[in-house]
Amino acid sequence: MQFPVRCLTCGKVIGDKWEEYEQRVEDGEDKGEILDDLNVEKYCCRTIFLTHVDAIDEIAEHKLT
Repeated sequence: MQFPVRCLTCGKVIGDKWEEYEQRVEDGEDKGEILDDLNVEKYCCRTIFLTHVDAIDEIAEHKLT
């Protein structure tokens, strides 16, 4: 699914940080350090980053036409 624009718990805007986070994870950086650098401090916001599964491509494969 798509990454949320805002934290589902506190409402802070986090969607603008997703692409940089995803790229840096692919480059092999530590996830905790990336979130610290992006100033994602609250546990609720960090949880969304750490648990998000980008499954839109898999879902699209099963789309009925």
